[in-house]
Amino acid sequence: MPYLHDSLLIVSDLDGTLLDHNTYRWEAASGWLGVFKQRHIPLVLCSSKSAAEIMEWQKELGIPGQPFIAENGAVVQLDERWSSSDYFPRRIAGIRHDELMNWLNDLRSQYGFKFTCFADVDENTLSGWTGLTHKQATLARFREASESFIWRDTPEMFNAFAERIADLGLMLVQGGRFWHIMHAQSDKGQALRWLYEQYRQNDGKTYITIGLGDGPNDAQLLDNVDYAVVVKGYSRKPVILRNDNPERVYHSLSYGPEGWKEGLDHFIPAE
Repeated sequence: MPYLHDSLLIVSDLDGTLLDHNTYRWEAASGWLGVFKQRHIPLVLCSSKSAAEIMEWQKELGIPGQPFIAENGAVVQLDERWSSSDYFPRRIAGIRHDELMNWLNDLRSQYGFKFTCFADVDENTLSGWTGLTHKQATLARFREASESFIWRDTPEMFNAFAERIADLGLMLVQGGRFWHIMHAQSDKGQALRWLYEQYRQNDGKTYITIGLGDGPNDAQLLDNVDYAVVVKGYSRKPVILRNDNPERVYHSLSYGPEGWKEGLDHFIPAE
């Protein structure tokens, strides 16, 4: 069992986990956020959101300058203390967004696939889809190495689309609201392993890792931590983990930040 006096590293998804799925409120998590800040325990945000979005949420949550994982692992922001790194300020894995959109547009033209990307719509439309403010929707469109989309075709066409995507060395990830597409080597798990190694090299110590997520796209994250909290979510697909041992994995009864708090309460005893 992890304790607050251990070297802890917390890795958390945002939407539906630390943030409420519908309101984006996070106050139920404020107690643990205060503890982490007081004890200098790193909180790595790991999300499908863009880097621009996550940096705004870091300010909101009071953790600016810490590392984070954006776009489902395609982008890794380094700690502001690690400016001497060859990858500073961020590492981008795989394909760049412009090239990715060229491929997606070619697939639409060639096969007639029907889907709508963030890049296809304006901020007002995206706000309507997500409930984000105009400013937040603007930041959500600043993708660097992935794209988010709504599928508008048949299941049979989706299967054909998935085959074409795999042929290009890309992969599809299902989030709480949207599908995401990126390079096949750009998942949350590989990004977390890479970032953990940066922590180990720069801080000269190992950490006990606790991960929290609510959707199928968080499985890679939760498979690569010592302790995992599966926050109750709204996805119709379950979060399937390689090792779902109850000594390592806790499934919350509550949604969103209430479930986030519940999971941490379960694993970290009060002092």
